[in-house]
Amino acid sequence: MKEIVQLSVHGAAGTSCASTQGVGTVTESIRRHAVLAYFALTFAVSWGGGLLAVGGAGAMHGTTPGSDPRFVYALMAMLAGPSIVGITLTALLSGPGGLRDFTSRLLAWRMDARWYAVVLVIPPLLMTAVLLALSLGSRAFLPGIFASDQKAVLLFVSLAVGLLAGVLEELGWTGFAIPAMRRRYSVAATGVIVGIWWSAWHLFPNLWSMRAAAGELAPPVYLAATAIGVVVGYLTAYRVLMVWVYEHTHSIFVAMLMHASFTTSLLMLNPIGLSGAHLVIYSFALAAAVWVIVAIVAVRDRAHVRSLRLRRAA
Repeated sequence: MKEIVQLSVHGAAGTSCASTQGVGTVTESIRRHAVLAYFALTFAVSWGGGLLAVGGAGAMHGTTPGSDPRFVYALMAMLAGPSIVGITLTALLSGPGGLRDFTSRLLAWRMDARWYAVVLVIPPLLMTAVLLALSLGSRAFLPGIFASDQKAVLLFVSLAVGLLAGVLEELGWTGFAIPAMRRRYSVAATGVIVGIWWSAWHLFPNLWSMRAAAGELAPPVYLAATAIGVVVGYLTAYRVLMVWVYEHTHSIFVAMLMHASFTTSLLMLNPIGLSGAHLVIYSFALAAAVWVIVAIVAVRDRAHVRSLRLRRAA
């Protein structure tokens, strides 16, 4: 009987040891490929949850948050991905120290007021300027908030969705992915790489609303434009700017505000019923405008670095 008990104890201990080693191996593998693990898990949670939320009821009824009652469920499922995965990976790979650093960056709000002006004011001003310029050729580009009969409702929904997206998404993208990428890549490279993944992550709502968004365009044409937008679209360009701002502030909080401002402005200013060729034109016009700002920032930073080097040499 004693021998049986000893064998049972040793067997249990061996199983426990093997289990621990297995968990350790998985953790080490995730540690070696932390950024890829973040992208893969975020897509799995967001897209998997989104598919469950949408169910088998077909394409989205329209292109705006209020056009389909399933939008709220799909939105929350999508936002669960970056927030849950970002915090979980931070705890798993960096432990209590990593979580303390995460919290410190999350609560970092004391900084020059000019940064708040940059992150809050530029998105609505830029989008309004692009739309007003395009509206000179067609009233289809008139900003939505100007043409809406329910301005207060549109503003409230835009702010609510913008804040939710800004807060929950940046817990992962800026809280985890960007610092991990910056250990190996430059600001520009980090912005482009994360921006492409970020754009690709947004393909779920784009594809879900394709039937309404494509308008008069043939689905292959709309899909081709959408695929090109993943690489050179406004989200990729804007993420480069977000990484630049984070490099100077090291604040997740500021990144949340910058994201919220952009999303709120998009929902508030997007022309009502915009679809098809008009949607593609606006998307790429906005992308071009954001890339121009990226270029201006890059030139300015390069000049600043050159000036510092000359001062040190003198």
